[in-house]
Amino acid sequence: MSARMRQLIFVTVLILIFIGGAAAFFFTRNNQDSMEGIQGEIAANETRSEVWGKFYPRHWDSYQANLNNTEKPSHFETKPYMKTIYAGFGFAAEYNEPRGHLYTLEDIRDIDPARKKSGAACNTCKSTQIPELIQKYGDKYYQMSFEEINNQLREPIGCLDCHDPKTMDLRISRPALKEALERQGRDLNKISHQEMRSLVCAQCHVTYYFQPETKKVIFPWDKGIKAENILAYYDDFQFSEWIHPLAGTGLAKVRHADYETFMGSTHESAGVACADCHMPYTKVGNVKISSHDWSSPLNHIEESCTTCHRNGIEWLQSRVTTIQKQCKETQDMAGEAVVLAINELKISRETPGVDQAKLKQAMDSHRKAQWYLDFVMVTNGYGFHNPTETLNNLSKSINYAHQSVRLAREARVK
Repeated sequence: MSARMRQLIFVTVLILIFIGGAAAFFFTRNNQDSMEGIQGEIAANETRSEVWGKFYPRHWDSYQANLNNTEKPSHFETKPYMKTIYAGFGFAAEYNEPRGHLYTLEDIRDIDPARKKSGAACNTCKSTQIPELIQKYGDKYYQMSFEEINNQLREPIGCLDCHDPKTMDLRISRPALKEALERQGRDLNKISHQEMRSLVCAQCHVTYYFQPETKKVIFPWDKGIKAENILAYYDDFQFSEWIHPLAGTGLAKVRHADYETFMGSTHESAGVACADCHMPYTKVGNVKISSHDWSSPLNHIEESCTTCHRNGIEWLQSRVTTIQKQCKETQDMAGEAVVLAINELKISRETPGVDQAKLKQAMDSHRKAQWYLDFVMVTNGYGFHNPTETLNNLSKSINYAHQSVRLAREARVK
């Protein structure tokens, strides 16, 4: 071998060693500074998500993407029957789509004052600062005015709501969920990580009520978490949040029962969690993170859906569209049926000599009809979280509404 050839081989080897070393340095450094594990020390009660973001910049960037969700159309545009259904209650004054987690404080400050009558408890799911304030004030927190708590809030929903700052483990920070699970006999220390990927969402994406005596936030799950279980829970102590001014019916209000609807669904039964679809693993450079851009899985269908479903994106989109269209059409029919029941009850209440026993039966049927409709109407996803449960609840709503109409008319017959 010539001296020139040996020199060429030597130079080539040096270049390959350099390239290999540079690549190893690059990938090692990028994997080290972006692992999902602990990256630095964060204070135990650090409510400022931007501080967490310094250690987890890729997660912070995905969290910031929520700022792009700027639209908040009125629910009345697509569900005009809501105004009649919610008459006499704050939601009839205004009911807009939320813009998402980063806008929680701005949006709640902008809502109509009629919806702030429940006081401080209205803030409970709006800020990372809430657990600390509940600890500071104890049960007095729930008795305070909306402004007394809201004026102290600077941070929207963020990292501390769901993560332990020392371990980064998922955690439950809201007392209402902890207490509801404990009443069910659950050991909070034995909940799996996969279940926690849904339960951290269930801190807020659930229905609840304000206990009349204390104004404390309570999850009404003692009889179960389905629509009929929760209504039975309310019926046991004749709980109503308001009396409908036209129908005269005492009504209970459903709040975004996403978790309750999701439980028992095909996806949940298969072991899928909320985060699997709404916070899918995504690639940022050469690193995999759990996206904190909370939005519809249709916005990132490849990451959210195709990891399990091999039917193709077009088929998946068509399937979702079909389910949501069917549920929305049925919901609209239920809405019209409930409005008809309300109008018939109004006529009957204004009719002299009406049969009071039948009128009461008609009101009871209206209470059920509106409850089952509301359970669907205020829940995200237009039925996709659990199509079977959704259509079943809407069928019950339509049936009870028709019963109410029939009984209200019979009550007027002499």
